[in-house]
Amino acid sequence: MMEQHRPVRFLEGKRIYLRPVELADARPHFQILFDTENRRLTGTQRSFTPMQIEQYIEQKTSDESSVWLLIALRDTDEVIGDIALQDIDNTNRNANIRIAINHAEHKGKGFGSEAMKLMLNYGFGILNLHRIELNVFAYNEHARRTYEKLGFEVEGIAREALYYDHAYHDSINMSILKREFQERYLADMTR
Repeated sequence: MMEQHRPVRFLEGKRIYLRPVELADARPHFQILFDTENRRLTGTQRSFTPMQIEQYIEQKTSDESSVWLLIALRDTDEVIGDIALQDIDNTNRNANIRIAINHAEHKGKGFGSEAMKLMLNYGFGILNLHRIELNVFAYNEHARRTYEKLGFEVEGIAREALYYDHAYHDSINMSILKREFQERYLADMTR
């Protein structure tokens, strides 16, 4: 009997886990890139081909300045989004983080917050980062409130940095420091 492929669970939470991206994930990722709401929330402006997605996966999986993982439900292994630490700067010990939850039925249920806590804990506790930043577009008010609840602080606004859907939009720069994360979450993460 053929053994069924079980995904690797790189980082595990209570309801989700984070796993490495594989070349087999190219087709589903390609489909997600054409979801209108996902494109708007991420500010995606370009169109991609399946081959470009495969090349991107191959490039990112060998890129030492990033950690790109898929977010999957523990109970079903269904992939519901992705998260990445990118532009990792080992000299200054900082990085950028981004996240996307793919479908409306999985949004607003705390899966993104759980994934962010797992990745922040990895970034601060394993990669020994000092500062993790992100950018969120001003029209994504739900995400901004979520990041603030997680402990991110607004550092500044890049005014009219994104042109999307016939208008310019501000990009809000936010960050969290290792000590801020530890004060807020370390006791909870070690239980």
